Amino acid sequence: MTHTDGVVEDSGEAPLTHLRLIARLNTSALDSRRGVVRLHPEVLAALGIREWDAVALTGSRTTAAVVGIAPSGTPPGMALLDDVTMSNAGLRESASVIVAPVTVYGARSVTLTGSRLASNSVSSATLRMALLGKVMTVGDTVSLLPRDLGPGTSTSAATSALASSVGITWTSELLSVVAVDPPGPVSVQPNTSVSWGDVAAGSDGAAATASTVRQPVASTPAPVVAIDDLKGATAQAARLGEWLKLALDEPKLLETLGAKPNLGVLVSGPAGVGKATLVRTVCDGRRLVELDGPDIGALRAEDRLTAVAEAAAQVREGGGVLLITDVDALLPATAEPVATPILGELRTAVATRGVAFVGTSAMPDAVDARLRAPDLCDRELGLSLPDGATRKALLEVLLRGVPSQELDLDEIGQRTPGFVVADLAALVREAALRAAARASADGEPPALTQDDVTGALTVIRPLSRSATEEIAVGSVTLEDVGDMVETKQALTEAVLWPLQHPDTFTRLGVDPPHGVLLYGPPGCGKTFVVRALASTGRLSVHAVKGAELMDKWVGSSEKSVRELFRRARDSAPSLIFLDEVDALAPRRGQSSDSGVTDRVVAALLTELDGIDPLRDVVVLGATNRPDLIDPALLRPGRLEKLVFVPPPDADARRDILRTAGKSIPLSPDVDLDAVADELEGYSAADCVALLRESALTAMRRSIDAADVTVADVDKARATVRPSLDPAQVASLQAFSERR
Repeated sequence: MTHTDGVVEDSGEAPLTHLRLIARLNTSALDSRRGVVRLHPEVLAALGIREWDAVALTGSRTTAAVVGIAPSGTPPGMALLDDVTMSNAGLRESASVIVAPVTVYGARSVTLTGSRLASNSVSSATLRMALLGKVMTVGDTVSLLPRDLGPGTSTSAATSALASSVGITWTSELLSVVAVDPPGPVSVQPNTSVSWGDVAAGSDGAAATASTVRQPVASTPAPVVAIDDLKGATAQAARLGEWLKLALDEPKLLETLGAKPNLGVLVSGPAGVGKATLVRTVCDGRRLVELDGPDIGALRAEDRLTAVAEAAAQVREGGGVLLITDVDALLPATAEPVATPILGELRTAVATRGVAFVGTSAMPDAVDARLRAPDLCDRELGLSLPDGATRKALLEVLLRGVPSQELDLDEIGQRTPGFVVADLAALVREAALRAAARASADGEPPALTQDDVTGALTVIRPLSRSATEEIAVGSVTLEDVGDMVETKQALTEAVLWPLQHPDTFTRLGVDPPHGVLLYGPPGCGKTFVVRALASTGRLSVHAVKGAELMDKWVGSSEKSVRELFRRARDSAPSLIFLDEVDALAPRRGQSSDSGVTDRVVAALLTELDGIDPLRDVVVLGATNRPDLIDPALLRPGRLEKLVFVPPPDADARRDILRTAGKSIPLSPDVDLDAVADELEGYSAADCVALLRESALTAMRRSIDAADVTVADVDKARATVRPSLDPAQVASLQAFSERR
């Protein structure tokens, strides 16, 4: 990619680190004050990002915003910003703005200040709902207008709650961001603690957050759904209902049998799967006192204890169910001194006749172990990730009553691995935005089409993968890979068959392979074939390169391995891609790093072949030094299938050159078949580099050159030399024959 004076041109190079564009005020009412910057699709491609990713905007100061596609007709060199975002970046109309990709972390906590009316009337839960999906930094100004665009953003529940608490003035309310954790650009997530802070004037006139934070205002009750609409969780709902009936309605039955009628339940499951919704639905008709774990956990220690004590006293007086959502934020595993009296309050509440306690958590391992004591949470209820059939049923519920045109929900259900109900709701909303925009332009009655939903899939990323980098699989499938016939067949059998035909493996009584090792010389297309494999199988891909999991702190590397596999299980069917696996799992006992690599190898072995089996998850490693990998990793049950990716032969080089040359105007005198025959020792990457250098040679010959001639190709060959090492290729072939 190249850029000159804000004009972007595609030259096939790597993504740029930044672009300088012209800032213009976005006059669209749809984007007003919502923290969205609109860019031309070519700019997104140049920066290597996609719609609804975040970008840094630098004028007289640096801020961050969510990026959307600019309307058709917008010049590539123009960035459309709303007035609040333009002010946050310190820009004026037609000023120059630097746009760059930026890493944004999910916020643990965000503290804001606003008018007295807003801070006294808007609860923390409503505030979080209004800011959901927005990207912000300390010093930014944000509006209460929900982003209301793209994946994972808020719905009409936020606007109705704001209107009832603040009145019509909520649409013009502006807030200041005074503190975020972690530092830097953050996005507001469903489990972020969002609170109001007191502002004191510092000596330099800047606003500083005071040490006190107001306690959250009681939130608006969430709507209850019907039991029959809890697709995939009806069995768990029936079990929880039975427990509540016995403990609260028929305690004498338990006492007759010598059991105490205490009931404490920990409901666990992936984020967004509907844990709190299940509890509210089952408790419909019962008295329910609810606390938001992240909100209470962000308070000072004494305020946390006071909030829990008041809620416990309230439920003890009238009976009912005490629900604490995301209880891990209130009672983390790294227990603080205040955790002991909080647990004491909960223990007293559970021991009271007619009272039950329910806590929800997406990270049950991060909860204080004392919460699972027999006199507190003696039972645990797990919600699993919905499978394809369940996702279809959830989509039917979400689209009930929505005008549509012959939607194939079976296809959508199969194309959404790792999606929970919150992700599917975001998918439906994105599809509705597309249908509404089309209806507005055409004047036709609005109706969802299959293209709207499949188009929404290109921008919606499920919550289970929101915190991890993924390989951009694109639309290239194994059928588009012209060479590597044996490699493709081996990968199809080892990766796609177990995920697509598990019933066949069950019928034949065999366990599918858990892992595959791709090995071959550098530049021969190992990563490329992984992208094609993921696209063919519609898999979610979790990629780790080299020694990214290594950490100097004791236990951190092993934790990273466990988190990687947990995310893969949560987004199954999925593929874990360990690139340069020789750096991640070298032979044990030969390192001088205080045993970090040995512990990482042990963690990998445990995850691959441990007590907790891998289901619908395949591990794929890639390396050009298989002899350096710990042998225990290559035994059956782990990376048992070894697939050699050989250097391309003449036929393969022809396919590579034809594919790479589709976008390059070659003159009739360029015979790609003859060129391929002369490229012995060239890897796939070398062949692509040769054509790219040939095009640059033509540009050097004449900046107005219309095609690439055979002379340009011959001259490029003097620059692009073969990178394959014959000794390394021979060594890898010998390794392949031995295995």
